Amino acid sequence: MTSFPSPAEELRVLDAELRHLDARRAFLLSRRAWLVSALYAAAPGPTPAAPPVRRPEATAPRVQNVLLILGGVLLTVAAIAFTLVSWGHMGIAGRALVLGAVTVAALGAPVLLLRRGLRSTAEAVAGLGLALTVLDAYALHEVAFTGADGTGYAAAAAAVLATVWAAYGLGLGALPTGAAESGSTVPRTALGLPLPLALGAAQLPLLLWSFAVNASVETVTAVLLVTAAADTAIALRVSLVPVRIVAVVGAAGWGALGVSAAGWLSWAATGPSAAARAAALLALAAVIALTTAWLAPKPALALGTALTGGLLVVTGLGGIARAVLPEMWTVPAHLLCGLALLTAVRVQAPEPVRRGLVHASAVVQGLALATTVPVVTIALLGPVSLLERIWSGPPADARAAVTLDAPWPPNTATVPLVLAAVAGVLALTGRTAPWRTPALVGASVLTWATVLVLPAVLELPYAAGLMAQGLLLVVTLALAGLARSAAPERPQPSTAADRLRSPLPLTGTLLALVTSVSLVLHSLATEPATLIALATSTVLFAAAAWRTDLGVLAAPASLVHATALTCAIGASAGWEPQHTALLVLTVPAIAALVATRLDDSPMTIPVEATGAAAGLLAIALSSVHPPLLALTLALCGVIVTGRAVRPDRRHLGHLAAALFVTASWVRLAVWEVGSPEAYTLPVTLPALLVGRLRRRRDVTVSSWTAYGPGLAVTLVPSLFAAWGDTHWLRPLLLGVAALTVTLLGARHRLQAPLLLGGATLALVALHELAPYIAQVVDALPRWVPPALAGLALLAAGATYEQRLRDARRMRNLLGKLS
Repeated sequence: MTSFPSPAEELRVLDAELRHLDARRAFLLSRRAWLVSALYAAAPGPTPAAPPVRRPEATAPRVQNVLLILGGVLLTVAAIAFTLVSWGHMGIAGRALVLGAVTVAALGAPVLLLRRGLRSTAEAVAGLGLALTVLDAYALHEVAFTGADGTGYAAAAAAVLATVWAAYGLGLGALPTGAAESGSTVPRTALGLPLPLALGAAQLPLLLWSFAVNASVETVTAVLLVTAAADTAIALRVSLVPVRIVAVVGAAGWGALGVSAAGWLSWAATGPSAAARAAALLALAAVIALTTAWLAPKPALALGTALTGGLLVVTGLGGIARAVLPEMWTVPAHLLCGLALLTAVRVQAPEPVRRGLVHASAVVQGLALATTVPVVTIALLGPVSLLERIWSGPPADARAAVTLDAPWPPNTATVPLVLAAVAGVLALTGRTAPWRTPALVGASVLTWATVLVLPAVLELPYAAGLMAQGLLLVVTLALAGLARSAAPERPQPSTAADRLRSPLPLTGTLLALVTSVSLVLHSLATEPATLIALATSTVLFAAAAWRTDLGVLAAPASLVHATALTCAIGASAGWEPQHTALLVLTVPAIAALVATRLDDSPMTIPVEATGAAAGLLAIALSSVHPPLLALTLALCGVIVTGRAVRPDRRHLGHLAAALFVTASWVRLAVWEVGSPEAYTLPVTLPALLVGRLRRRRDVTVSSWTAYGPGLAVTLVPSLFAAWGDTHWLRPLLLGVAALTVTLLGARHRLQAPLLLGGATLALVALHELAPYIAQVVDALPRWVPPALAGLALLAAGATYEQRLRDARRMRNLLGKLS
């Protein structure tokens, strides 16, 4: 309720307040001087604390506003009660006289109050007067227009009230002021209530009139949009903040309702005429939005309204196309309308408007692409079901190859057209744009998707679909190998790995990988197709790895396809898995040879990893047949040994040794060999040889490190076997071997052979003498063991005493020397 005065009025008030403050300050200064002199005259003592100052809890303007608002509300309630309750107790003259007098007094009082500068009070009284005009309109209907339709009368009353209130507000703004000291006029915004209330009342006449005449849905929608257009014009042209707020709220609310209704009409249209009417309504909404965008002072508002206007245009035109064309052309029609918005970049319009229309086109293209996702997904993942029906026979066509027993989505004949159209737009618009690289990447992906779904959409023959995917694989790999960075200002990468990490080559390579997988899955329906697809993919990726910079991904992909090809060849020939494993081993062998030629290339590790995975697959395939498993392990050991020859791969020697040992153990198990020495000696002999070579090169290596593991591998299992063996040959041979090791350790002064051989020899001897010791123990009387123990203890005690006596004698001799 607090209103802002004019500058002159405010200046007058400020001058008066300053004069009051100056007078008060002079009084306080004189009082302070008297108090200081009184304190100096008095005896010195503690200065009393100043009493706390009680501050008001509410400011004067706030109290004023509360009182005015409360008074206005009470008067309004009283007027309503009088009109509704006490109206019937008076005659027609009395009613007219009372309401007319009160209304005129309430509307005229603000004139006098404004001339006296009481704007807040004038605001409250004016609000009461405006409320009384509503009651006057109601009373007039009850007395003079009792037969009139309520909705129509409400529309007319709202229009009259809006006009009266607006004239009242503008009239008060033009009144001269009575403040002699200011010499100015009351501003046109003298009161803040009439104009916003007039605009609020102006929202209703058209809508109520449409309800009164039982207008159609299209007419009501048009009324909503016209009201929103009027509010938009007022919001753009009027600078008064309260009026602008009401206009913005009205424009947003009625516009949202009108656009929703028009959109529903367009969607529910059953014929061209209905669609055209809905399109006209959407066009009206689009004009409002674009006009707002053109005249909006803020770029963000202009961008948002321009985007909304573009979407409304596309919705209206697309609705007409949906009503005229077959259903499958609905998405292309909307897409065509959305692409037409791109011409806005050449229109002489503000930059936010152009960007908003371009963004609207992007939204339409994105929604169009969203409708193609189901078809692309089925074309890409549908052939996975062929894994359960390998070589079950060729499908009827390319669509049957991806759907099998699943249903195909309806109205998908235009999916390739949508994908190709958006791909072309990205390729054309991205040539000179800052986002050229993302645009080219998106165009390549969409072009690839177009070719991928085309055979299934057109229901081409199965062989034609396979050829299309093979051609797509060739083209994708070729473009990936030729692609470079799309940004001309950026320096080209120098190494192959850096070039592959560029967006375009990387995208092309990934698409080629996905295409090869899709091609192989499609080919699983027949045996020849599978072999041809795997062989083709192997050769293409090998060529790409050799001739382009895609080797980091292409070389492993070629090896993976080669592994699958060897498995397919084995299955085609009717081989058992263990025989197929030998064919699979050609892939690790080729990978090892290729890695040898690559040296320190980035492809080395991927190639070796892929070869290792193929070797594990071969071992897994041969695990069902132990003899061939031993052969497979040995061949894997040979391949790994070939890689371990290089100085930077010496650590692979441990893996090769493990493979050889495992292969020998599997072969011994096949031969049903139960002696542990047959399993341990193939490990011990190479381990001792390696330990000997290492001690030659490094004299600091201990015998435990060089010979301990190799000796323990054979001696410990053989010792356990000898203790459980009842025959004499194993203990004899083990004892001879332990004696030899002990003597060698003593000869060369090596701790590990000496201790391990000696301990083994002692345990073997103890094992051989155990029966005889048991017989001697059984033959002796029971008192002999305690006696022998006692003698041993006596001998130890005597020896201990002798040592103490020698120590004391030495101490005495030393004492005499001192």
